[in-house]
Amino acid sequence: MPAIRKIRRETSEISCCLKYLLFISNVLLWLAAIAILATGIWAWSEKDMFKNIAKLSSIALDPAFVMIIIGSIMSLLGFMGAVGSLRENTCLLAAYGIFLSILLIAEIGFCALAFVLKDKGWIKDQATEGLKAFIRHYREDADQQNLIDWIQEDWLQCCGIDGPKDWDSNNYFNCSSIAIGSREACGVPFSCCRRRPQELIKNKQCGYDVRKEGYGQELSKILYEKGCVQAGEEWIEHNLIIISTAVIFLMFFQILGICFAQNLRADIYTQKSKWH
Repeated sequence: MPAIRKIRRETSEISCCLKYLLFISNVLLWLAAIAILATGIWAWSEKDMFKNIAKLSSIALDPAFVMIIIGSIMSLLGFMGAVGSLRENTCLLAAYGIFLSILLIAEIGFCALAFVLKDKGWIKDQATEGLKAFIRHYREDADQQNLIDWIQEDWLQCCGIDGPKDWDSNNYFNCSSIAIGSREACGVPFSCCRRRPQELIKNKQCGYDVRKEGYGQELSKILYEKGCVQAGEEWIEHNLIIISTAVIFLMFFQILGICFAQNLRADIYTQKSKWH
C-alpha cells in the first residue's frame, strides 16, 4: 500500500480543467477589455483630447477616460490570467492573484464607506457636484452630453439636479442668454421631455422656452419635474437587492479567480519539485 500511494503522488499532474477554465475565462475578459479600451481611445481621439490639454480639467468625469481606465485594468488582468495559466507561469499567476485581491479589498472598502456615509450626505454631495459639471459642460463634450441625456431620458426619467431650473447654470439654457440670441435660452434639453404616447421620433425642440412664464401647470405634462438626485436615490432603494446580489456575485467570482490561481500555482510547484 505505501508503494502504491507513492506512485500515485508521483504521477499526479496539473489539473487541465483548472488550467483551461482559468485560461478561457481570462481570454474572454481580455477580449472584452480590448473592446472597451479601443472604444475609449477612439472617443478621446475624436474629441482631440490628446491634443487639447485644456479639456483635461474635467477628465475624471469624461466617460471616454473612464472607459480607458477600466479597459486598461481589465486587459492587464486578463493578460496575466490567460498567459499565466496557459504558460504555467507562477510569477504571472501570483501577480494575477495579488491584483485581484487588491481590487477585491478596494471594492469591499468602497462598499463599507458607502454604507457608513450614506446617511451623512457625502454620496449625495458627490453626485450633485458631478451632475453640476455635466450640466455646465453639456454642449462642450459630446460624451458627457450623451451620458446626461441617457440618465434623464432613459434611466431615471428626471431633469436637472433638483429640477428643470438647474439648467439655468448652463450658458445655452440660461434665461439671460436670450439677449445673445440663444434659441435654447430659458429651456431644457430634449431629454427632460416626457415621451408622448406612440411617439416614434422624439421632438428635439420640445424643451424650448418651457421655463418661461406662461407654462404654469402645463409644465408637468411636458417635462420630468423630478430632479436626478432624488430619482437616483429612489432607483437605488427600489433595486437595492439586485445591486447587492450583483456586487456579491462579482466578489464571489473574484475570490474564485484568486483560489484558482493559487491552486494552479501549487500544482505547478508540486510538479517542479519532482524534477529535482
